[in-house]
This record gives sequence, C-alpha cells and structure tokens, in this order.
Amino acid sequence: MESSRLNMRVLNRDAIKYIAMSAMLLNHISIMFLPTGSLLALVFEYIGYFTAPTMCFFLVEGYRYTRSKKRYGRRLLIFAVISQIPFGLAFQFDSFNMIYTLLCCFLILAVRETVRDYSLRTVLGICLTLVTLIGDWALTAPVLTILFYESGGNRRSLIRGYMVGYALFVFSMVQNYMMESGCTVQEAVFLGFSSGMGIVVSAVVIVFFYNGKRAQRGAAFSKWFFYVFYPGHLMILYLIKRYVIG
Repeated sequence: MESSRLNMRVLNRDAIKYIAMSAMLLNHISIMFLPTGSLLALVFEYIGYFTAPTMCFFLVEGYRYTRSKKRYGRRLLIFAVISQIPFGLAFQFDSFNMIYTLLCCFLILAVRETVRDYSLRTVLGICLTLVTLIGDWALTAPVLTILFYESGGNRRSLIRGYMVGYALFVFSMVQNYMMESGCTVQEAVFLGFSSGMGIVVSAVVIVFFYNGKRAQRGAAFSKWFFYVFYPGHLMILYLIKRYVIG
C-alpha cells in the first residue's frame, strides 16, 4: 500500500506549474473571448481556478526554501509592477494583478516570521490581507497562504487549508453570481460550488501527486518562464483581441 502511494507522486514542481499556467490561459481566454455564461466559457473559467491556490502553495514552498527572501520578494515586486499594464489592458485598471496579491501574501509570511510583537504582527497581517481587496483573488489567496504555511507540510492540515479556501471562495462566488449576474439562489449556489472545483483539483494534485521535487533539467528557464508568462500572455491576448479580432 505504501509503495502504491509513493508511485502516485509523479508530478514535480515545474510540471504542476506548467499545468497551472495552461489552466490560467484557458481562464483568461474564457473571460476575453468566449460568450459570457456559455458552457465552454464556464468550463474554461473554472479550470483556471486551479492556478491561484496552486501558486499560493508554491509561494509558501518558495518562501521556506529560497536562498534569499529579499531577492524573492524583489522579484515579486518587479513583476507585479511589470504585469499591471498588461493586466489593466486585458481586463480593467480598477484592480491589481495576481502577482500583486502574491506579493502581499509573501509580505504576510515575512511579517509572521520577523515581527516578534504579537499585536503589531496581527495588525500588519490584517492590513496586508485587507489590501488584497484591490487585487485578484482577494482574501482567499492570503487565507490559503497562511493556512498552507501553518500546515508545515502535514497532509491533513494541508487538506483542511484547502477546505477553508474552497468554502471562502464558493461563498464569494455565490454572492457575486447573485448580485452581479442576477442568478437565482439555486443557480448561484450550483455555479458557486462548481466554480470551486479548480481548488479541489489543486488539492488532489498537490496532496496526492506532487513529489516535492523540481525538474532535473531547465530549472533556471522554468523559474523565469513562470514570471514572464503572466504579463506576456496577457499582453498577447490583449493584442489579439484589439488588433486581430477587433
């Protein structure tokens, strides 16, 4: 039995990140090009919700194992700034991009690790969580990050973290469907629970299939590809929508 469990862990960190990037691409194609509410649009959109919780998990791993937290934080800051114009062009300029949210999550972990005073640490953590309200994956991403960090790699704690994140995400989506899309309560609940399946799939992949390793080849390429892909694909999609499709 133990052997079969180990054999399930066939996906390394880079492979899962490539899957996450592909899922995000489908989500953004859905938002930018497909008819709102169509079956294909919903499928692509919900597949994309695999990405954010997965990246929160790897943010925690990266924070624990990076050689330099300062360089890690600086990279997030630089690419959060770089990504804002492509994000605004692709979607809207009244909110901040996902790397901005991940930067806030990184700062929450830094505060928890370095600020000794409990009251100050709590206030700073709350403030950093609240500023994600102007970013992508508001509140859910920092909550997931904190719970993943506190799990310490324990599988049961990690699953509980995913369950809390799923519940919070579904609640926000139900509210969104009722207030902005005009759905009935039954429709909003169905769509809300369905939309959270990406988080469930992320949990299954991380808990049961992730082997805790990096790819043996191309590690440097993969590291920078994940940063560049985010603003790069947003700009390409915007240019296609603006100048090709019109």
